Amino acid sequence: MTSTRVRRDVTLRDAADEFRRHPTPWMIGGVLVAATGARIAVGDWQWTDALVPVVALAAFPFVEWVIHVSILHWRPRRVLGVTADSLLARKHREHHADPRDVPLVFIPWQTLVWLLPTLVAIAAFAFGRLGLGLTFLVTVAALGMVYEWTHFLVHSDYKPRSRSYRAVWRNHRHHHFKNEHYWFTVTTSGTADRMLGTCPDPADVPTSPTARSLHAGA
Repeated sequence: MTSTRVRRDVTLRDAADEFRRHPTPWMIGGVLVAATGARIAVGDWQWTDALVPVVALAAFPFVEWVIHVSILHWRPRRVLGVTADSLLARKHREHHADPRDVPLVFIPWQTLVWLLPTLVAIAAFAFGRLGLGLTFLVTVAALGMVYEWTHFLVHSDYKPRSRSYRAVWRNHRHHHFKNEHYWFTVTTSGTADRMLGTCPDPADVPTSPTARSLHAGA
């Protein structure tokens, strides 16, 4: 059912109050706080610790793009007689159908239940030293919080004020209300989309009849 919530003037404080009522920011935030504390306690700072956030920041728009295209916009299909259709893809179709339904804006908590422990395990065992693994975990958790907050804010009634946020806001709204085949990044605009050919001039793109009903008629 499409939301009929009336738009209202929203401040950043109002948005933050709503944001913290949902479980996934607390789940990601808990990992961020714990990982930061552990990283400080372990010490063993080396130059490679500075490299991790630099690489992560450079890669993050492309990670967003790949996840959005290949996982969130996954078309259900039959594989060996079984329909392959993940929770993330199903929830994302619901999100497109009703972009103003706030719970659908967030990463499903069911996904974080297995994803966060997986990231913790990677941090503990996939790096040459624990300190570097914890730096990785802090960085990924911080980026996860940025993603959740940005995506939530774009779909809230908060009106863009800064030039940079207005660009991000416009980019993601084009994806939802203009054409779902373009503008796949969420926390940035004109980065991975521009390099990967999915950032056209909106004036040259037809309005898609399936932006609210992904894969309809496919």
